[in-house]
Formats: sequence, C-alpha cells, structure tokens
Amino acid sequence: MKSNFPFSKNQDPKDESKVFVPSRRDFLKLGSLVTGGFLLGVNFQCAGPKGETITFAPNVYIILDSDNQVTLVAHRSEMGTGIRTSLPMIMADELGADWSKIKIIQAEADQKFGDQNTDGSYSVRMFYEPMRMAGATVRHMLTQAAAKKWSIEASECHTENGQVVSSSGKTIDFGDLVADLQTMEMPKPEEVKLKEKSSYKLIGTDVAIYDAKDIATGKAVFGADVDLPGMKVAVVQRSPVVGGKALSYDDSTALQIPGVLQTVKIEGQGVPAGLDKPLEGVAVVADNTWAAMQGQKALKIKWDLGPNQSYQSLQQIQEMLQSVKSNGKVRRERGNFSSASGSASKVLDRTYVVPFYAHATMEPPVAIADWKEGFCEVWAPTQHPQWARTAVATALGMPEEQVKVNVTLLGGGFGRKSKPDYVVEAALVSKAVQAPVRVQWTREDDIHHDFYHAQSVQRIRVALDGQQNVSGWNHHTVFPSIGATSNPDELHPSDGELGLGCIDFPFEVPNIRIETHESKAHTRIGWLRSVSNIHHSFAINCMLDEVAEAKGMDPVDMLIGMLGEDRDLDFQSEIKGDFGNYGEPLDKFPWNTGRLKSVIQRVAQESNWKAGIASGKAMGFAVQKSFLTYVACVVEVAKDGNGALQVPVVHYAVDCGVPVNTDRIRSQFEGGAQFALSLALTGINFENGQVKENNFDGYSVIRMPQSPKNIHVHILDSQEKPTGVGEPPVPPFIPALCNAVYKLTGNRIYELPLKV
Repeated sequence: MKSNFPFSKNQDPKDESKVFVPSRRDFLKLGSLVTGGFLLGVNFQCAGPKGETITFAPNVYIILDSDNQVTLVAHRSEMGTGIRTSLPMIMADELGADWSKIKIIQAEADQKFGDQNTDGSYSVRMFYEPMRMAGATVRHMLTQAAAKKWSIEASECHTENGQVVSSSGKTIDFGDLVADLQTMEMPKPEEVKLKEKSSYKLIGTDVAIYDAKDIATGKAVFGADVDLPGMKVAVVQRSPVVGGKALSYDDSTALQIPGVLQTVKIEGQGVPAGLDKPLEGVAVVADNTWAAMQGQKALKIKWDLGPNQSYQSLQQIQEMLQSVKSNGKVRRERGNFSSASGSASKVLDRTYVVPFYAHATMEPPVAIADWKEGFCEVWAPTQHPQWARTAVATALGMPEEQVKVNVTLLGGGFGRKSKPDYVVEAALVSKAVQAPVRVQWTREDDIHHDFYHAQSVQRIRVALDGQQNVSGWNHHTVFPSIGATSNPDELHPSDGELGLGCIDFPFEVPNIRIETHESKAHTRIGWLRSVSNIHHSFAINCMLDEVAEAKGMDPVDMLIGMLGEDRDLDFQSEIKGDFGNYGEPLDKFPWNTGRLKSVIQRVAQESNWKAGIASGKAMGFAVQKSFLTYVACVVEVAKDGNGALQVPVVHYAVDCGVPVNTDRIRSQFEGGAQFALSLALTGINFENGQVKENNFDGYSVIRMPQSPKNIHVHILDSQEKPTGVGEPPVPPFIPALCNAVYKLTGNRIYELPLKV
C-alpha cells in the first residue's frame, strides 16, 4: 500500500511521481503532471521581516485532476506541529474542496516554493493570506467555468465538497471543469474575493493531522526509514571539543569489524564553528548501522582539541555572575533608574541562572545522500531544506541546480534540524564512497554535538517607592549569543535575542534600564524552541511574583494594574537598537496590552485562581508574549508519597489570532508543557570543553509518570492575524512552575535545573 508521503517504505523513492517545479511566475496549464490535469502556480506576496516584500513564485500549488483528485503541495516541514495539515487545509477551505478526498504531497527544496524554513513559529502567520488567496483564486476560476457551462452568472455559483453548486441546485465536479480551466486566463487579484470567515468549515475547528494514520501504523517515512538500493551506513566520530582537528587516526581495529567497509575523513570547521558546517571527524562506513556504531567506538584518533579544550561551563557562570554586578551596555532606557533606586523604600535584587540545553529530539539527526556523476540527491528530516541544499552544494563545489533535497517527516525538530551540518556530512561521505550513504547520529552524538541553547545569568533589581509602587526596573542579562557561533567578535546578545521577551518589557514602570554584558561562545550555540524567551521569562516572571509578595498583592491583580490602559506599545524611542518584533512591523502586529490582560483574566478564571487550593498543593502563575502570541499559564504542583514533584494540572490561556487548527494548537501547548518541564529539570554541563552528559540518563527528558496529568488549553476567540503556536507554550510554563514550587515549599527558585 502506498504511503500518503512521497514514497512508502517498501518502494524506491526515486520511482514515485515527482512534484513539478515550474519556471514561470504565473498560472500553468499542464497536462504532463497528471492526465488532463490543471496545476496552479501562484505568484503572491506577503510581508517579510521589517515590512520588506518577499515574492514567492510560486509559493503554493493546487493540482486538479480530471478524475476529480485535488492535490495540495505542502512546502513546510512536518515535525509534529501539523503544519503539513494546517496550511493545506486553509487552501482547501477557501477552495471548497472535500477534505476527506484531499491528497497532500511534499515539496522538495527549491526557491520556487517560497520560504521553506519551518522555524520561528512563522509558517501560519507568513502563509495564511497567500494560502487563502490560492484557494480563492482556483474557486473563482471554477465558478466562472461552471457558470459559463450553465449560462448563468458566476455570482449564482459557490463551491462545496469538491463541486461547484448553482443557486438552483445544479452540481458539477471540479474534475469535470479541468479542461475549461486550461483555457482560462489568470484573474486579476482584485477580482478574487476571499470567503467570509463565518463560512469556513475547516479553519477554526479540530482537524486531525493528515499523516496520523500512517504514523500510527508505521507507514510514515522518517529520515532513517529511507532505504536506497546499495545504501551504506556511516557513523561519525567527531571532535569532542568544538574547533578540534584530527592530527591522525588509526582505523585498523575498526576495519576488522565484520560489515565495516572503509573510513572517510570529514574536514570540519574550526573556530568559529559556523551554523552550517560539520565538525571535524572520521566517518566509519559499513553495511549496517550496528557495524558502523561499533567501528566508531574502535577508531583511535589523535586530536588537537583547539582553543576550547580548557572551557568549563561552571567557571563561565561564575564569570557571568561577577559581570552583572557592574554596569553593562545599556540597551533600553526610560527615566533614571539610579535616581529611582536611590530614593526607593525597598530594592529587590535577585540573580537567576539557567544552564545549557540540548534539543534532544526523539529522532536523532540523520540524512541520506546519493552522489552520482556530478548530481547529489538527498533525503533528510530537515526544517530548512533550502539551506540544506545550499550548504550541500557549497560543500561539494557544485551548483545548487545539481542538488536535490527531499524532505521526510521529522521526529521532532525544535530548531536543531534547521541547521544542515548533518546533511552536509551525508553528502560528503556519499561522494567519497561513490554510493548512497545514510549518516546516522547516535543519541550520544546528539547530546555531545548539538547547537545548544546558551546558558545565562540575569540580575534584576526592582525599586519600590514609599507607596510600594514599582518605580524602577533594572535588568542585566548575559549569555553567549547565537551569532558568536559564526562570528567570535559577537560578545553581547543581539538585538533580536533581546527582543525575545526582555527588551519588550511591557509594564508601566517610570524608570527602566536594561543592560547586557560580554560573554564568549566556547561551543556551538543555536536556537531552541522559544529561544531567549526561555531564560528571560524565567527571570522576569519569578521576580514579578516576588514583587507582588513584597507589595502584599495577588500577582494576577498586580500585573493587570501594571499594564495600564489598553493600548499598543512602541518601544523604539527607548531602545538602543532594533526591537525586531519577530520580523513583523508593529503596525501590522502591534504589542497590545489589552490582549495580554485578556489571557491573564481568562487563565485566572479557568484555573479558579482566586478560589484557593487544597492543602498539599500550590499554584503558580506567569505570562509571556512570544512569537506575537499572548499566553498566560497557571501550573499546579504537589508532592507524591515519596516527596517527588508532581504536576496535576496546567492551564493555558492563548490568544494566537485566528485559531486555524484548534486541534494542533492544543497539541502544541500540551507538548510544550512537557518540553518545558523537561527543561526545568535538566541541563548540559561542559568540562574541559566536552559535554559531561552522554544520554537520557544524564540529560533527562520527562517520562510519563512525571508528565502533567491534565493540561487545559483555553483558546481565545480572535479575528486578529494568526500568530505562532509552536514556541509560545514554553516560556511561561517554567516560571509558573517555579512560582508554584515556592508556594508549596517556601523556597524561591533562582537557579535551574529545579531541585525539589
């Protein structure tokens, strides 16, 4: 049985019909793709970062067959978020297609498909309007074609369940109009009318992910499921320290292992490590995965471990703790904090520490490459197929047109699989051995050689005046910047990293000063689900809870009061840089205090925040706007009979604009709570430049007994533009948890991982 994915496990992926990639920026009338078929290639535009125009030519595809098959092309990567479902369902809803009969195929890496980087909680907000317009354009043409057949006005026609329906009840299948579509001209954009949102049947409802059955029955194709004829397997022993170089190696023992065929040296990036280059290493190529893994262990490599070999993460934390005691680089200033603190009746001064984090995706990195006669074809669970294509072409010294990247399902991503280093490894090894190769990372490889979320130290000072009002807020933050992975001269957090929940402090405080300090990167730093919001939200929300206690106020009431009147915020006049706003202009996605209040009020209501809680339990509260989505969170904690921490109940209130697929929104928040709980309980440590933790025994991901027992996700009704849902669940959970633990135990949490 064929999978709904481009290929099933039991067939050669090269035998499956390919997605046609047109070269013209317009409608394409095609019979070559499918018999009697019509394919729509749309050249739409949507706002890019800072309001710049990005042209997608085309960025969406709708394929209609004369046999009444509607095929939609998914151009973003599926990693459990449901994006391979949500974007096509927007098209289908506008089109009036029968969702139960839709076929979805995955786009390969190509600029013609528009931006394919599935990262930054960006997909729905970037493509919501283009997807609607694509569906509406085909619907417009279908109704025009049917009206002509029936000699009536197109206004008398609408589409429903894969048919055009007239006001008198006549029906005609989409497939019966394909020949007519092939003779029609592209309508002008102003001629195409979008549906009223009240008429949607899919958007705003629960729609199960398209791949659910294949995933549940084992038919779905993930990276390691791809099996090519004659394929070899490679496992790489990499430098244990970032920037290390192999001086020499002895592979004699490895080559004696049955199944091991040869070894291949991979020339890696030194310092800086870069975001798209592999680390230095030696690949062991074998007939099977087990032999390759044993060969990896048997290699004897003499390393020059380079400038990071003496790095100690705990020592760097101590250096950070010292740095935040001094004045830093001012990144935002309002009023005069020094004056406010000097005249304050009380100053709270607290410091917060967060460790390194690994992505620890359940599917470790893996990629398959087949280099043959100057052409390289790749299969990979990648979040950023276009970057992977570029990186492979660069590494092999060939034009991008000679590299093809096929996207499989991803067993988790969280930002790790947007970096293409593991894909480049597969391409290099395949070329060296002149055969298709799967480069498989082990769990130990994954933990040891990640692009880590940076450890951080934050010091926050809060001044209270004689009336116990917050008169001053001073936030010092220090952590190695992601940019330092490519540029060692980047010693301060970037504007973009500060825009992730720090520089956009929204509360009415007359005197604000936000400062950063220098910190060098000694390993590869990358973005991890919600990025700098993780540590910023932890520090800010824990401090706000302590401020409320010092004022003798309920934290919910205090924050609502500190938000002031409902209004849009513009931080630009106070910021010494670029706010960022997640790549969107403030006039289109404004920072609105009323929306933040609404989620606070909703989560307080749904969790019975004011009603109190049974003895032996406690609740904590936190709030965060991230990726343009407003989220409030209440976490309930207790201890079991052995004194272990339990999380019986979690409540989220979410304003993410128009909720496209409510099933996926709830799923993302349910998963986000568990992801955040794992982060709160673990961390990565470096000694002598090397990661101490090896596997899940040292870097723990929560198991089912630790998981929150009930997670309630309350989605606010909204007509605002859709915003992100993949990353916003994480930031408020950790401080809400820590605030609850304080109420349960009497101990404030200033350092993670949480020890209870």
